Amino acid sequence: MASNATTWNELPEQRPTAGSAALAARLAPVVKWVSIAVIVIALILLMRLLPVNKGIDRLKEWVETIGVWGPVIFALVYIGATVLFIPGSAITLAVGATFGLAWGFATVSAGSTIGAALAFLIARHLARARVQELAGKNPKFKAIDKAIGDGGWKIIALLRLSPAFPFNLSNYLFGLTAIRFWPYVLTSWLAMMPGTLMYVYLGYAAGEGVGAAAGAESGKSLGEWLLLGVGLLATVVVTVYVTRIAARAVRQHTEIESTTQDSPTSDANTAPAQSESHPAWNWSVTVAALLAIGITSLTTYAYANREVLERLFGGPPSAELAEAYQQKPDGPTFDHSTLDALLEKHVSEHGWVDYDGLKKDAAKLDAYLAALAKAPFAELGRDEKLALLINAYNACTLRLILDYYPIDSIKKIPDAKRWKHERWNLGGNTWSLNQIEHEQIRPKFKEPRIHFALVCAAVGCPKLRNEAFTAKRLDEQLEEQTRYIHGHDRWFRFDGDRNTVYLTKLYDWYGSDFKQVHGSVLKFASRYVPDLKQALDAGRKPKTRWLDYDWALNSKKNAR
Repeated sequence: MASNATTWNELPEQRPTAGSAALAARLAPVVKWVSIAVIVIALILLMRLLPVNKGIDRLKEWVETIGVWGPVIFALVYIGATVLFIPGSAITLAVGATFGLAWGFATVSAGSTIGAALAFLIARHLARARVQELAGKNPKFKAIDKAIGDGGWKIIALLRLSPAFPFNLSNYLFGLTAIRFWPYVLTSWLAMMPGTLMYVYLGYAAGEGVGAAAGAESGKSLGEWLLLGVGLLATVVVTVYVTRIAARAVRQHTEIESTTQDSPTSDANTAPAQSESHPAWNWSVTVAALLAIGITSLTTYAYANREVLERLFGGPPSAELAEAYQQKPDGPTFDHSTLDALLEKHVSEHGWVDYDGLKKDAAKLDAYLAALAKAPFAELGRDEKLALLINAYNACTLRLILDYYPIDSIKKIPDAKRWKHERWNLGGNTWSLNQIEHEQIRPKFKEPRIHFALVCAAVGCPKLRNEAFTAKRLDEQLEEQTRYIHGHDRWFRFDGDRNTVYLTKLYDWYGSDFKQVHGSVLKFASRYVPDLKQALDAGRKPKTRWLDYDWALNSKKNAR
Protein backbone atom coordinates (compact mmCIF):
# COMPACT_ATOMS: atom_id res chain seq x y z
CA MET A 1 0.00 0.00 0.00
CA ALA A 2 1.55 3.27 -1.07
CA SER A 3 2.08 5.94 1.51
CA ASN A 4 1.87 9.66 0.91
CA ALA A 5 3.82 10.38 4.11
CA THR A 6 6.85 12.53 3.69
CA THR A 7 10.07 11.19 5.22
CA TRP A 8 12.40 13.28 7.38
CA ASN A 9 15.09 13.31 4.72
CA GLU A 10 12.62 14.78 2.24
CA LEU A 11 12.19 17.91 4.35
CA PRO A 12 15.25 20.02 3.49
CA GLU A 13 13.94 22.93 5.51
CA GLN A 14 14.36 20.83 8.66
CA ARG A 15 18.08 20.38 8.02
CA PRO A 16 20.71 23.10 8.25
CA THR A 17 21.49 24.70 4.93
CA ALA A 18 24.99 25.61 3.83
CA GLY A 19 24.21 29.26 4.50
CA SER A 20 22.96 28.68 8.04
CA ALA A 21 25.92 26.44 8.89
CA ALA A 22 28.36 29.05 7.61
CA LEU A 23 26.59 31.74 9.60
CA ALA A 24 26.74 29.59 12.73
CA ALA A 25 30.45 29.00 12.16
CA ARG A 26 31.07 32.75 11.95
CA LEU A 27 28.87 33.65 14.92
CA ALA A 28 30.00 30.93 17.32
CA PRO A 29 33.40 32.43 18.30
CA VAL A 30 31.92 35.93 18.46
CA VAL A 31 29.09 34.82 20.75
CA LYS A 32 31.48 32.81 22.91
CA TRP A 33 34.00 35.62 23.50
CA VAL A 34 31.35 38.31 23.91
CA SER A 35 29.64 36.07 26.47
CA ILE A 36 32.91 35.59 28.35
CA ALA A 37 33.53 39.35 28.37
CA VAL A 38 29.99 39.99 29.65
CA ILE A 39 30.45 37.34 32.36
CA VAL A 40 33.71 38.93 33.55
CA ILE A 41 32.24 42.46 33.65
CA ALA A 42 29.08 41.29 35.40
CA LEU A 43 31.08 39.36 38.00
CA ILE A 44 33.28 42.39 38.74
CA LEU A 45 30.17 44.52 39.26
CA LEU A 46 28.60 41.81 41.41
CA MET A 47 31.74 41.61 43.57
CA ARG A 48 31.23 45.25 44.51
CA LEU A 49 27.99 44.27 46.23
CA LEU A 50 28.70 40.78 47.57
CA PRO A 51 31.15 40.33 50.49
CA VAL A 52 33.38 37.91 48.54
CA ASN A 53 36.54 39.75 49.56
CA LYS A 54 35.55 39.38 53.21
CA GLY A 55 35.04 35.66 52.69
CA ILE A 56 38.56 35.39 51.27
CA ASP A 57 39.90 37.41 54.19
CA ARG A 58 38.16 35.10 56.68
CA LEU A 59 39.60 32.05 54.93
CA LYS A 60 43.08 33.56 55.08
CA GLU A 61 42.65 34.34 58.78
CA TRP A 62 41.56 30.77 59.52
CA VAL A 63 44.46 29.33 57.53
CA GLU A 64 46.96 31.48 59.41
CA THR A 65 45.54 30.40 62.78
CA ILE A 66 46.27 26.74 61.97
CA GLY A 67 49.74 27.48 60.64
CA VAL A 68 51.48 24.79 58.59
CA TRP A 69 48.39 22.60 58.72
CA GLY A 70 46.62 24.95 56.30
CA PRO A 71 48.47 23.75 53.15
CA VAL A 72 48.32 20.18 54.44
CA ILE A 73 44.52 20.32 54.81
CA PHE A 74 44.04 21.81 51.35
CA ALA A 75 46.40 19.23 49.84
CA LEU A 76 44.37 16.43 51.48
CA VAL A 77 41.16 17.95 50.10
CA TYR A 78 42.72 18.00 46.64
CA ILE A 79 43.83 14.37 46.96
CA GLY A 80 40.30 13.33 47.92
CA ALA A 81 38.80 15.31 45.02
CA THR A 82 41.19 13.69 42.55
CA VAL A 83 40.40 10.16 43.72
CA LEU A 84 36.63 10.84 43.77
CA PHE A 85 36.48 12.36 40.25
CA ILE A 86 35.67 15.82 41.63
CA PRO A 87 37.02 18.62 39.36
CA GLY A 88 39.88 20.37 41.12
CA SER A 89 39.91 23.68 39.25
CA ALA A 90 37.75 25.47 41.85
CA ILE A 91 39.97 24.15 44.65
CA THR A 92 43.07 25.31 42.79
CA LEU A 93 41.64 28.82 42.39
CA ALA A 94 40.76 28.93 46.10
CA VAL A 95 44.27 27.80 47.06
CA GLY A 96 45.80 30.50 44.85
CA ALA A 97 43.60 33.18 46.42
CA THR A 98 44.38 31.95 49.94
CA PHE A 99 48.08 31.05 49.89
CA GLY A 100 49.45 33.13 47.03
CA LEU A 101 51.71 31.90 44.23
CA ALA A 102 54.51 30.05 45.98
CA TRP A 103 52.63 28.16 48.70
CA GLY A 104 49.57 27.78 46.48
CA PHE A 105 51.62 26.16 43.71
CA ALA A 106 53.36 23.83 46.16
CA THR A 107 50.06 22.82 47.78
CA VAL A 108 48.24 22.04 44.54
CA SER A 109 51.25 20.36 42.96
CA ALA A 110 51.65 18.02 45.93
CA GLY A 111 47.91 17.31 46.21
CA SER A 112 47.36 16.65 42.50
CA THR A 113 50.44 14.42 42.20
CA ILE A 114 49.62 12.32 45.26
CA GLY A 115 45.97 12.07 44.15
CA ALA A 116 47.04 10.95 40.66
CA ALA A 117 49.37 8.35 42.19
CA LEU A 118 46.62 6.93 44.44
CA ALA A 119 44.17 6.70 41.54
CA PHE A 120 46.83 4.89 39.49
CA LEU A 121 47.41 2.35 42.27
CA ILE A 122 43.66 1.84 42.80
CA ALA A 123 43.19 1.09 39.12
CA ARG A 124 46.17 -1.23 38.93
CA HIS A 125 45.56 -3.23 42.10
CA LEU A 126 42.05 -2.69 43.57
CA ALA A 127 39.50 -1.75 40.91
CA ARG A 128 41.00 -3.10 37.72
CA ALA A 129 37.81 -4.72 36.40
CA ARG A 130 35.74 -1.57 36.83
CA VAL A 131 38.38 0.67 35.23
CA GLN A 132 38.78 -1.77 32.33
CA GLU A 133 35.02 -1.55 31.78
CA LEU A 134 35.25 2.25 31.61
CA ALA A 135 38.28 2.07 29.34
CA GLY A 136 36.44 -0.21 26.95
CA LYS A 137 33.88 2.51 26.39
CA ASN A 138 36.53 5.03 25.36
CA PRO A 139 37.64 4.69 21.72
CA LYS A 140 40.83 6.62 22.36
CA PHE A 141 42.17 4.35 25.05
CA LYS A 142 43.47 1.54 22.82
CA ALA A 143 45.45 3.97 20.72
CA ILE A 144 46.86 5.65 23.81
CA ASP A 145 47.72 2.31 25.42
CA LYS A 146 49.67 1.29 22.32
CA ALA A 147 51.45 4.66 22.18
CA ILE A 148 52.43 4.42 25.87
CA GLY A 149 53.77 0.95 25.23
CA ASP A 150 55.99 2.38 22.49
CA GLY A 151 56.86 5.79 23.96
CA GLY A 152 56.54 5.25 27.72
CA TRP A 153 56.88 8.34 29.90
CA LYS A 154 57.10 10.68 26.89
CA ILE A 155 53.50 9.94 25.93
CA ILE A 156 52.41 10.36 29.57
CA ALA A 157 54.06 13.79 29.56
CA LEU A 158 52.30 14.81 26.35
CA LEU A 159 48.94 13.61 27.63
CA ARG A 160 49.40 15.55 30.87
CA LEU A 161 50.17 18.70 28.89
CA SER A 162 47.28 18.13 26.48
CA PRO A 163 43.55 18.36 27.27
CA ALA A 164 42.92 15.29 25.07
CA PHE A 165 42.15 13.19 28.15
CA PRO A 166 40.29 14.33 31.32
CA PHE A 167 42.70 14.52 34.25
CA ASN A 168 40.72 12.53 36.83
CA LEU A 169 39.77 9.77 34.36
CA SER A 170 43.27 9.45 32.94
CA ASN A 171 44.74 8.81 36.41
CA TYR A 172 42.77 5.58 36.57
CA LEU A 173 43.21 4.60 32.92
CA PHE A 174 46.98 5.00 33.10
CA GLY A 175 46.92 2.32 35.79
CA LEU A 176 45.90 -0.20 33.12
CA THR A 177 48.81 0.64 30.82
CA ALA A 178 52.32 -0.77 30.81
CA ILE A 179 53.90 2.36 32.35
CA ARG A 180 55.75 1.76 35.61
CA PHE A 181 54.64 3.54 38.77
CA TRP A 182 57.58 5.84 39.57
CA PRO A 183 58.18 7.06 36.00
CA TYR A 184 54.42 7.77 35.86
CA VAL A 185 54.49 9.77 39.12
CA LEU A 186 57.61 11.79 38.27
CA THR A 187 56.43 12.53 34.73
CA SER A 188 52.95 13.51 35.92
CA TRP A 189 54.37 15.84 38.55
CA LEU A 190 56.59 17.68 36.07
CA ALA A 191 54.11 17.79 33.18
CA MET A 192 51.25 19.09 35.34
CA MET A 193 53.28 22.09 36.51
CA PRO A 194 52.32 24.53 33.69
CA GLY A 195 48.59 23.97 34.17
CA THR A 196 48.94 24.09 37.95
CA LEU A 197 50.82 27.38 37.80
CA MET A 198 48.22 28.91 35.49
CA TYR A 199 45.25 28.01 37.68
CA VAL A 200 47.04 29.05 40.90
CA TYR A 201 48.03 32.34 39.27
CA LEU A 202 44.41 32.85 38.18
CA GLY A 203 43.22 32.23 41.73
CA TYR A 204 45.85 34.57 43.18
CA ALA A 205 45.00 37.33 40.70
CA ALA A 206 41.28 36.81 41.26
CA GLY A 207 41.73 37.05 45.03
CA GLU A 208 43.59 40.33 44.68
CA GLY A 209 41.18 41.66 42.06
CA VAL A 210 38.03 40.77 44.01
CA GLY A 211 39.25 42.77 46.99
CA ALA A 212 40.02 45.76 44.79
CA ALA A 213 36.68 45.51 42.99
CA ALA A 214 34.84 45.38 46.31
CA GLY A 215 36.63 48.47 47.58
CA ALA A 216 38.93 46.66 50.00
CA GLU A 217 42.45 47.76 50.69
CA SER A 218 45.04 45.96 48.58
CA GLY A 219 48.26 47.80 49.37
CA LYS A 220 49.44 47.42 45.76
CA SER A 221 50.80 50.22 43.64
CA LEU A 222 49.87 50.73 39.98
CA GLY A 223 53.20 49.19 38.96
CA GLU A 224 52.55 46.09 41.04
CA TRP A 225 49.10 45.69 39.49
CA LEU A 226 50.64 45.98 36.02
CA LEU A 227 53.25 43.35 36.86
CA LEU A 228 50.52 41.07 38.20
CA GLY A 229 48.50 41.48 35.00
CA VAL A 230 51.51 40.94 32.72
CA GLY A 231 52.55 37.87 34.70
CA LEU A 232 49.06 36.40 34.50
CA LEU A 233 48.81 37.05 30.76
CA ALA A 234 52.24 35.54 30.12
CA THR A 235 51.38 32.45 32.18
CA VAL A 236 48.12 31.88 30.29
CA VAL A 237 49.74 32.43 26.87
CA VAL A 238 52.64 30.07 27.57
CA THR A 239 50.34 27.41 29.01
CA VAL A 240 47.96 27.57 26.06
CA TYR A 241 50.89 27.46 23.61
CA VAL A 242 52.46 24.42 25.30
CA THR A 243 49.05 22.73 25.44
CA ARG A 244 48.51 23.15 21.70
CA ILE A 245 51.95 21.77 20.89
CA ALA A 246 51.27 18.80 23.14
CA ALA A 247 47.84 18.22 21.56
CA ARG A 248 49.38 18.05 18.08
CA ALA A 249 52.06 15.68 19.30
CA VAL A 250 49.47 13.45 20.94
CA ARG A 251 47.53 13.18 17.67
CA GLN A 252 50.71 12.29 15.81
CA HIS A 253 51.78 9.60 18.27
CA THR A 254 48.40 8.05 19.03
CA GLU A 255 46.61 8.61 15.69
CA ILE A 256 43.69 10.25 17.55
CA GLU A 257 42.30 12.47 14.81
CA SER A 258 39.00 14.26 14.47
CA THR A 259 36.77 12.51 11.99
CA THR A 260 34.30 13.93 9.55
CA GLN A 261 30.85 12.43 9.24
CA ASP A 262 29.26 12.75 5.83
CA SER A 263 25.58 13.32 5.58
CA PRO A 264 23.70 10.33 4.08
CA THR A 265 21.78 12.65 1.82
CA SER A 266 24.01 15.39 0.56
CA ASP A 267 22.67 17.90 -1.91
CA ALA A 268 22.75 21.59 -2.67
CA ASN A 269 20.47 22.40 0.23
CA THR A 270 22.36 20.30 2.76
CA ALA A 271 24.94 21.88 5.06
CA PRO A 272 28.54 20.70 4.72
CA ALA A 273 29.47 18.30 7.47
CA GLN A 274 31.27 19.70 10.47
CA SER A 275 34.25 18.15 12.22
CA GLU A 276 33.27 16.43 15.43
CA SER A 277 36.03 18.21 17.26
CA HIS A 278 35.28 21.59 15.74
CA PRO A 279 31.51 21.98 15.30
CA ALA A 280 30.17 25.30 14.11
CA TRP A 281 28.11 25.78 17.24
CA ASN A 282 28.84 23.42 20.11
CA TRP A 283 27.59 23.13 23.65
CA SER A 284 30.30 25.41 25.09
CA VAL A 285 29.01 28.37 23.07
CA THR A 286 25.47 27.76 24.32
CA VAL A 287 26.63 27.37 27.93
CA ALA A 288 28.70 30.57 27.74
CA ALA A 289 25.73 32.51 26.33
CA LEU A 290 23.35 31.14 28.97
CA LEU A 291 25.83 31.92 31.76
CA ALA A 292 26.23 35.47 30.45
CA ILE A 293 22.47 35.96 30.45
CA GLY A 294 22.08 34.42 33.91
CA ILE A 295 24.92 36.32 35.61
CA THR A 296 23.90 39.60 33.97
CA SER A 297 20.34 39.09 35.21
CA LEU A 298 21.62 38.29 38.70
CA THR A 299 23.83 41.40 38.73
CA THR A 300 20.96 43.59 37.53
CA TYR A 301 18.72 42.19 40.24
CA ALA A 302 21.43 42.70 42.87
CA TYR A 303 21.82 46.38 42.02
CA ALA A 304 18.06 46.88 41.95
CA ASN A 305 17.56 45.13 45.29
CA ARG A 306 20.52 46.12 47.45
CA GLU A 307 18.44 45.97 50.61
CA VAL A 308 17.69 42.29 49.98
CA LEU A 309 21.42 41.56 49.74
CA GLU A 310 22.07 43.50 52.92
CA ARG A 311 19.57 41.34 54.79
CA LEU A 312 20.99 38.20 53.20
CA PHE A 313 24.68 38.85 53.85
CA GLY A 314 24.46 41.23 56.79
CA GLY A 315 26.52 44.35 57.26
CA PRO A 316 25.70 47.98 56.45
CA PRO A 317 24.95 49.27 52.94
CA SER A 318 27.63 51.01 50.93
CA ALA A 319 27.52 54.78 50.59
CA GLU A 320 29.12 57.44 48.45
CA LEU A 321 30.29 60.10 50.90
CA ALA A 322 29.63 63.70 49.89
CA GLU A 323 29.06 67.09 51.49
CA ALA A 324 25.42 68.09 50.98
CA TYR A 325 25.20 71.15 53.26
CA GLN A 326 26.83 74.53 53.67
CA GLN A 327 27.85 76.20 56.91
CA LYS A 328 25.41 78.86 58.14
CA PRO A 329 27.21 81.07 60.68
CA ASP A 330 24.11 83.21 61.10
CA GLY A 331 21.65 80.35 60.85
CA PRO A 332 19.54 78.77 63.60
CA THR A 333 21.04 76.60 66.34
CA PHE A 334 19.72 73.80 68.53
CA ASP A 335 20.11 73.54 72.29
CA HIS A 336 21.57 70.18 73.42
CA SER A 337 22.03 71.17 77.08
CA THR A 338 19.38 68.70 78.35
CA LEU A 339 21.18 65.77 76.76
CA ASP A 340 24.54 67.18 77.87
CA ALA A 341 23.42 67.18 81.52
CA LEU A 342 22.09 63.62 81.30
CA LEU A 343 25.31 62.31 79.74
CA GLU A 344 27.49 64.07 82.31
CA LYS A 345 25.41 62.60 85.15
CA HIS A 346 24.96 59.00 83.94
CA VAL A 347 27.95 58.25 81.67
CA SER A 348 31.49 57.71 82.94
CA GLU A 349 34.66 59.17 81.44
CA HIS A 350 35.22 55.92 79.51
CA GLY A 351 31.67 55.62 78.21
CA TRP A 352 30.00 53.22 80.67
CA VAL A 353 26.33 53.98 81.23
CA ASP A 354 24.42 53.90 84.51
CA TYR A 355 21.15 52.69 83.00
CA ASP A 356 19.47 52.34 86.41
CA GLY A 357 20.14 56.01 87.13
CA LEU A 358 19.22 57.06 83.59
CA LYS A 359 15.89 55.25 83.88
CA LYS A 360 15.00 57.47 86.81
CA ASP A 361 15.68 60.48 84.57
CA ALA A 362 13.76 59.06 81.60
CA ALA A 363 11.38 62.03 81.61
CA LYS A 364 14.28 64.39 80.88
CA LEU A 365 15.46 62.15 78.03
CA ASP A 366 11.93 62.12 76.62
CA ALA A 367 11.84 65.92 76.85
CA TYR A 368 15.01 66.11 74.75
CA LEU A 369 13.55 63.72 72.16
CA ALA A 370 10.38 65.83 72.04
CA ALA A 371 12.52 68.90 71.39
CA LEU A 372 14.24 67.08 68.51
CA ALA A 373 10.87 66.60 66.84
CA LYS A 374 10.48 70.40 66.73
CA ALA A 375 14.06 71.18 65.64
CA PRO A 376 14.43 73.43 62.54
CA PHE A 377 16.27 70.61 60.81
CA ALA A 378 16.01 71.88 57.24
CA GLU A 379 17.36 75.34 58.20
CA LEU A 380 20.40 74.16 60.17
CA GLY A 381 23.92 74.65 58.81
CA ARG A 382 26.34 71.84 58.15
CA ASP A 383 27.94 71.41 61.61
CA GLU A 384 24.72 72.16 63.49
CA LYS A 385 22.95 69.48 61.48
CA LEU A 386 25.67 66.85 61.94
CA ALA A 387 25.89 67.48 65.70
CA LEU A 388 22.11 67.13 65.94
CA LEU A 389 22.09 63.85 63.96
CA ILE A 390 24.86 62.30 66.08
CA ASN A 391 23.23 63.36 69.35
CA ALA A 392 19.84 62.21 68.12
CA TYR A 393 21.17 58.78 67.17
CA ASN A 394 22.79 58.29 70.58
CA ALA A 395 19.81 59.65 72.51
CA CYS A 396 17.36 57.46 70.59
CA THR A 397 19.55 54.43 71.28
CA LEU A 398 19.51 55.21 75.01
CA ARG A 399 15.72 55.51 74.92
CA LEU A 400 15.50 52.19 73.03
CA ILE A 401 17.56 50.43 75.72
CA LEU A 402 15.40 51.91 78.50
CA ASP A 403 12.27 50.62 76.72
CA TYR A 404 13.51 47.04 77.23
CA TYR A 405 15.73 47.45 80.28
CA PRO A 406 16.99 45.36 82.00
CA ILE A 407 18.62 43.56 79.07
CA ASP A 408 22.23 42.49 78.56
CA SER A 409 22.52 43.37 74.84
CA ILE A 410 20.80 45.55 72.26
CA LYS A 411 20.58 42.42 70.13
CA LYS A 412 18.04 41.00 72.57
CA ILE A 413 15.60 43.60 71.28
CA PRO A 414 13.47 42.22 68.41
CA ASP A 415 14.96 43.09 65.03
CA ALA A 416 11.81 44.87 63.86
CA LYS A 417 12.00 47.18 66.91
CA ARG A 418 15.71 47.84 66.82
CA TRP A 419 17.64 49.66 64.09
CA LYS A 420 14.99 49.41 61.36
CA HIS A 421 12.03 50.71 63.35
CA GLU A 422 10.87 54.08 61.98
CA ARG A 423 9.82 55.79 65.20
CA TRP A 424 12.23 58.67 65.85
CA ASN A 425 11.06 62.18 64.96
CA LEU A 426 13.71 64.70 63.92
CA GLY A 427 12.40 68.04 62.77
CA GLY A 428 9.12 66.52 61.65
CA ASN A 429 10.81 63.61 59.83
CA THR A 430 10.21 60.10 61.18
CA TRP A 431 13.27 57.90 60.67
CA SER A 432 14.79 54.67 61.93
CA LEU A 433 18.26 54.54 63.45
CA ASN A 434 19.47 52.95 60.20
CA GLN A 435 18.01 55.81 58.18
CA ILE A 436 19.65 58.40 60.43
CA GLU A 437 23.06 56.78 59.92
CA HIS A 438 22.93 55.43 56.37
CA GLU A 439 20.66 57.98 54.67
CA GLN A 440 21.02 61.22 56.61
CA ILE A 441 24.66 61.13 57.75
CA ARG A 442 26.95 58.97 55.59
CA PRO A 443 25.85 60.09 52.09
CA LYS A 444 25.57 63.76 53.12
CA PHE A 445 28.70 64.32 55.19
CA LYS A 446 32.17 63.39 53.99
CA GLU A 447 33.20 62.54 57.51
CA PRO A 448 34.18 58.91 58.34
CA ARG A 449 35.01 59.87 61.94
CA ILE A 450 31.29 59.71 62.70
CA HIS A 451 31.73 55.92 63.05
CA PHE A 452 33.59 56.63 66.29
CA ALA A 453 30.82 58.92 67.55
CA LEU A 454 27.64 56.92 66.87
CA VAL A 455 27.06 54.46 69.70
CA CYS A 456 24.82 51.38 69.54
CA ALA A 457 24.98 50.64 73.29
CA ALA A 458 27.44 47.75 72.95
CA VAL A 459 30.85 47.20 74.53
CA GLY A 460 32.32 46.85 71.04
CA CYS A 461 30.95 50.26 70.02
CA PRO A 462 33.01 53.41 70.49
CA LYS A 463 32.70 54.90 73.96
CA LEU A 464 29.68 57.12 74.56
CA ARG A 465 30.91 60.64 75.33
CA ASN A 466 29.76 62.05 78.65
CA GLU A 467 28.87 65.28 76.90
CA ALA A 468 26.75 66.21 73.90
CA PHE A 469 28.28 67.10 70.53
CA THR A 470 28.02 70.77 69.59
CA ALA A 471 28.58 72.58 66.31
CA LYS A 472 31.27 74.84 67.77
CA ARG A 473 33.41 71.95 69.06
CA LEU A 474 32.39 69.27 66.54
CA ASP A 475 35.77 68.77 64.85
CA GLU A 476 37.59 68.75 68.20
CA GLN A 477 35.15 66.20 69.66
CA LEU A 478 35.32 63.89 66.65
CA GLU A 479 39.10 64.03 66.77
CA GLU A 480 39.14 63.18 70.48
CA GLN A 481 36.80 60.23 69.88
CA THR A 482 38.95 58.90 67.06
CA ARG A 483 42.19 59.29 69.00
CA TYR A 484 40.64 57.52 72.00
CA ILE A 485 39.67 54.53 69.84
CA HIS A 486 43.21 54.13 68.51
CA GLY A 487 44.66 54.28 71.99
CA HIS A 488 42.72 51.33 73.44
CA ASP A 489 43.18 47.69 72.50
CA ARG A 490 39.45 47.03 72.62
CA TRP A 491 39.40 48.66 69.16
CA PHE A 492 42.98 48.83 67.92
CA ARG A 493 46.36 47.11 68.29
CA PHE A 494 49.50 47.18 66.19
CA ASP A 495 51.98 44.35 66.64
CA GLY A 496 55.15 45.57 64.96
CA ASP A 497 57.04 42.32 65.57
CA ARG A 498 54.39 40.33 63.72
CA ASN A 499 53.65 43.17 61.31
CA THR A 500 49.94 42.80 62.06
CA VAL A 501 47.24 45.38 62.72
CA TYR A 502 44.23 44.35 64.81
CA LEU A 503 41.23 46.56 64.03
CA THR A 504 37.71 47.08 65.28
CA LYS A 505 35.12 45.64 62.91
CA LEU A 506 33.88 49.17 62.37
CA TYR A 507 36.77 49.41 59.92
CA ASP A 508 35.64 46.17 58.33
CA TRP A 509 32.03 47.25 57.95
CA TYR A 510 32.76 50.83 56.88
CA GLY A 511 36.16 50.43 55.22
CA SER A 512 34.95 52.04 52.00
CA ASP A 513 34.06 55.26 53.87
CA PHE A 514 37.63 55.66 55.12
CA LYS A 515 39.08 54.70 51.77
CA GLN A 516 37.00 57.33 49.94
CA VAL A 517 38.37 60.13 52.10
CA HIS A 518 41.86 58.97 53.09
CA GLY A 519 42.87 56.37 50.49
CA SER A 520 42.89 53.36 52.82
CA VAL A 521 41.96 52.22 56.30
CA LEU A 522 45.58 51.92 57.38
CA LYS A 523 46.48 55.37 56.09
CA PHE A 524 43.66 56.81 58.16
CA ALA A 525 44.60 54.83 61.28
CA SER A 526 48.27 55.80 60.93
CA ARG A 527 47.28 59.45 61.55
CA TYR A 528 46.75 58.45 65.18
CA VAL A 529 49.40 55.71 65.57
CA PRO A 530 53.02 56.86 64.98
CA ASP A 531 54.40 53.29 64.92
CA LEU A 532 51.97 52.31 62.19
CA LYS A 533 52.79 55.43 60.19
CA GLN A 534 56.50 54.67 60.48
CA ALA A 535 55.90 51.11 59.23
CA LEU A 536 53.86 52.32 56.25
CA ASP A 537 56.42 54.99 55.40
CA ALA A 538 59.11 52.30 55.44
CA GLY A 539 57.20 50.34 52.81
CA ARG A 540 55.90 47.62 55.11
CA LYS A 541 52.42 46.22 54.45
CA PRO A 542 50.96 45.02 57.74
CA LYS A 543 48.44 42.19 57.73
CA THR A 544 44.94 43.09 58.93
CA ARG A 545 43.02 41.12 61.53
CA TRP A 546 39.60 41.92 62.98
CA LEU A 547 38.98 42.09 66.70
CA ASP A 548 35.92 40.37 68.13
CA TYR A 549 32.96 42.73 68.42
CA ASP A 550 31.45 42.53 71.90
CA TRP A 551 27.67 43.04 71.79
CA ALA A 552 27.25 43.07 75.58
CA LEU A 553 25.53 46.17 76.94
CA ASN A 554 27.81 49.16 77.60
CA SER A 555 26.58 49.36 81.21
CA LYS A 556 28.59 50.15 84.33
CA LYS A 557 28.52 46.51 85.43
CA ASN A 558 30.19 45.47 82.14
CA ALA A 559 32.95 48.07 82.47
CA ARG A 560 36.34 46.81 81.27
